[in-house]
Amino acid sequence: MLKAIAIDDEPLALGLIENFCERTEDIQLLKTFTRPLEGLKYLNNFPVDLLFLDIQMPSLTGIQLVSELKQEVKVIFTTAYDNFALEGFNLNAIDYLLKPFSYERFMQAIAKAKKMGQKQDAHSTPYITVRADYSLIKIDLNKIRYIEGLDDYIKIHLNDSKTIVARSTMKSILEILPEEQFVRVHRSFIVPKNNITAVKNKTLLLGEVSIPIGNSYVEKMADLFGR
Repeated sequence: MLKAIAIDDEPLALGLIENFCERTEDIQLLKTFTRPLEGLKYLNNFPVDLLFLDIQMPSLTGIQLVSELKQEVKVIFTTAYDNFALEGFNLNAIDYLLKPFSYERFMQAIAKAKKMGQKQDAHSTPYITVRADYSLIKIDLNKIRYIEGLDDYIKIHLNDSKTIVARSTMKSILEILPEEQFVRVHRSFIVPKNNITAVKNKTLLLGEVSIPIGNSYVEKMADLFGR
């Protein structure tokens, strides 16, 4: 499953991408932005697999936005102007979709993104190792739903409903987690940024799971969400 966002100053163009993503099982569109600077801030705080990006936008072009990214992300450019194609490919874009594009053309671009993702996965090991049940257990970072602290122990809740209890402090586990993927939101909770689906008052939602935001972390969360 590819996690994606889309940035385009035209709401109709974003609506088309949303429609195509809803029809596609292999992609989850997390958010859309009509303001490129807001999209850039989100990308630099919440890693995604794929970015649908318009090129000709006010305040910041798609080409400029890519040059300001702090982390790698697969990019599919979308634009009404074919004269930007060469420059887009020079930035190692996955594909270049000329508006208006069809669902079939959209799926060709997604296929390219999936193929590149498979190549990257074959050469990466996104995991941590913890000691639990007198053993060293390797945990895939992408399978962590959230981490809960209990005095000198932590509970690592996984997406497959399993829970691993390990002897560790929240400070120790946070030191080995990649900062660009995980954030501490409470003295007792660490969550993957990509799992956050909504923020309501002082509560985070990870799908159906509610996580409290500690008073000392409210400002940090507000900065992440640009509020």
